[in-house]
Amino acid sequence: MDPAEIRQMRTAQQAWARLAVGARVRVVRALRQAVAEDPAAMADSIPNRVCGALERNDAESLVAEVMPLLAACRMLEREAERLLRRKRVGTGGRPLWLMGTQSEIERIPHGIVLILAPGNYPLLLAGIQVLQALAAGNAVVWKPAPGTEAVARRLTAMLVQAGLPPHLLRVLEGDAKAASAAIEAGVDWVVLTGSAETGTAVLHQTAETLTPTTMELSGWDTVFVLPGVDEDRLLQALLFGMRLNGSLTCMAPRRLFLVGLQPEQAARVEGRLQERLAELPVVCVSEATRARLEAMVRDAVAQGARAAVDGCMGNADGVGATLLLQAGPTMLAMQGEAFGPILSVMRVDAEEAAVAAHGACPYRLSAAIFGPEAAARRLARQLDVSHVVINDLILPTADPRIGFGGAGRSGFGVTRGREGLLAMTRPRVVQVQRSGSRRSYEPLTASHGRLLAAAMRVLYGVGWRTRVAGLRAMIPPMRELTPAKPEEKNVLAAKFQPTAASGVQHHDGE
Repeated sequence: MDPAEIRQMRTAQQAWARLAVGARVRVVRALRQAVAEDPAAMADSIPNRVCGALERNDAESLVAEVMPLLAACRMLEREAERLLRRKRVGTGGRPLWLMGTQSEIERIPHGIVLILAPGNYPLLLAGIQVLQALAAGNAVVWKPAPGTEAVARRLTAMLVQAGLPPHLLRVLEGDAKAASAAIEAGVDWVVLTGSAETGTAVLHQTAETLTPTTMELSGWDTVFVLPGVDEDRLLQALLFGMRLNGSLTCMAPRRLFLVGLQPEQAARVEGRLQERLAELPVVCVSEATRARLEAMVRDAVAQGARAAVDGCMGNADGVGATLLLQAGPTMLAMQGEAFGPILSVMRVDAEEAAVAAHGACPYRLSAAIFGPEAAARRLARQLDVSHVVINDLILPTADPRIGFGGAGRSGFGVTRGREGLLAMTRPRVVQVQRSGSRRSYEPLTASHGRLLAAAMRVLYGVGWRTRVAGLRAMIPPMRELTPAKPEEKNVLAAKFQPTAASGVQHHDGE
């Protein structure tokens, strides 16, 4: 992209932002209707081999990407106008010294939003971000991951057909250089979903232009297992998380903490996992990812762990699932990151130790807890993550009302949900002074200082003694600052006016 293209998009964006939110949302509604008429056609535009990892069937693409996108459209239709509406700040809590001031907060778009999309869910993740940015009044530059350009082009064409002005959405082709050129050309906000490594590179460039960003980065997520757990449900959930999308999901389970389980129960859970994970299909990963996984296994074994299942051994065409038992918090496999099917299991005696071991990892995206709800809720409040799921895994995070984001090396900011829509805007405050008084513009004197100090004791002091003392202290400076009334001035003037009795002669004109 060059600056001329940015200027063209900015002109279109300014006209788009002037439209009512309802008018913008009508485009989203028309898109939803078009996709819902033939969901399979949209699914067909998604590569079957996402990230080169695993062959998807149509049903998986429909469930994992198309259906959540439609749900996000419906949420925007129902809630965007309310969320983006101008809001008046009431008088409750307004300082007394601002009487007469009326304040309003309105949400305005950033301008041009650059969306750097991932390859693992090319329609779901980027698609929702695109729709939220447009509904909020922005223009969008969409950089899809290599190999996923078809789905970006298809959604763009459908949006234009639904009534979106064509210059509001531009799909970039090519490698990372195209994204870098867009940042240099002058976009106003960058939203990246990707690895921490990619996030670091993008942040280096956006720092030069002071371009604000939202970073949804890698996860290395923990599953906590508490006494009283439903073992069958736990096992099915773990297998689902390891299998979903070839284990190429940022919220896939990577660390399993068995918290306070009896040794025989912990051994039983580990044995069942070992048996079932060995059956998972081989997935294709990059050479760099395979090297990371192999390094994790070597490091874990060197530190005393046991590779109960080693998916890297004997799989020339890819990697299978890897299960590490007797893991410790300092192992590479407990620190992340590698986008592949690996799970490390650690037995922990108490919740405090589990929380400490969990916190040793710098990735803080989400966590799952399996066990009695009350105990799970208590543990959830101790976890420094942005999302906790209890007695389930991954699926609840697709709720279109819920925002999603990370902390630590998992990024910052939020996308999706209500908070994600608001994040595509910034607040603008408008304040109107309806009082005719101009006293606040007058120069301040020592009397003003004494009056203000006393007033602060009254307004913000603690206890009635402090406030009464403040009221008493206000009286002298108020008298000093209160001008005499005109009639009082006349009385004083008459009192001191010289007269004949005083020996002064008055002449009426001579």
